[in-house]
Amino acid sequence: MIWRHAALPLFAAVLAACTTTGGGTGEGAQQAVLAQPASNEQQQRAKTHTELGSLYYLEGSAAIAMEEARLALAADPNYAPAFNLLAMTHMLLNEPRLAEENFQKAMRLAPGDPEISNNYGWFLCQNGREKQSIAQFMAAAKNPLYVAPTKAYTNAGICAQKIRDDKAAEDYLLTALRLMPANTVALLSLAELSFRQGRYPAAKQWIADIERLVEPTAEVLWLAVRVERKLGNREAEARYANQLRRRFPGSPEQRLLGQGQFE
Repeated sequence: MIWRHAALPLFAAVLAACTTTGGGTGEGAQQAVLAQPASNEQQQRAKTHTELGSLYYLEGSAAIAMEEARLALAADPNYAPAFNLLAMTHMLLNEPRLAEENFQKAMRLAPGDPEISNNYGWFLCQNGREKQSIAQFMAAAKNPLYVAPTKAYTNAGICAQKIRDDKAAEDYLLTALRLMPANTVALLSLAELSFRQGRYPAAKQWIADIERLVEPTAEVLWLAVRVERKLGNREAEARYANQLRRRFPGSPEQRLLGQGQFE
């Protein structure tokens, strides 16, 4: 599995499917809440409900995730990870005002928490506030207690691309790779950045790096088709196109291929 871009507003410290984030919004690699150790019985109940709710969130069961978050807060009204879960669930439901409210509550209760900063950064990035989002990602990435700074650097790179700050985007993504060479979200983002800049051999190499790690997704195959087309490698273009048709029929990328929308 490869992280998609929206997959990087992630909860936990453990990279559950290291190779989305990406992307990204499964999209396949969302991570469960990894709360701090409980200090009392009320907090233990809150932690249990929050962790259970996060599993439902990963499955897209927003209503159950929200109910578990509320049960967590009934047990401990000051449990920041539960507000974080609520915020992410409201994001899933496209309710930005409620997501913002709950992120703010989580940050007031746990100022400087890097996982909350990372998730709030992703929220900002998805709501047209990219510069603010990068500040949140950097706060998370530079926190010495954060065990997964590669996530925050990857997210910063993705959001920097949205505002066409290509130099910063490349720096963030390369840093993410130095921290975790198997970070396929960063690899895909670098491939996309190289393609947009017309650096097709570099894009081809990033795609090859992804293929050495995981089975390529429709997103990767579609980019590979366009890269090989730009390079004039018709045999490789046809090979990737056939893979895309065979493995991902009906996908948005396959439809674009069928329509000949290569740009």
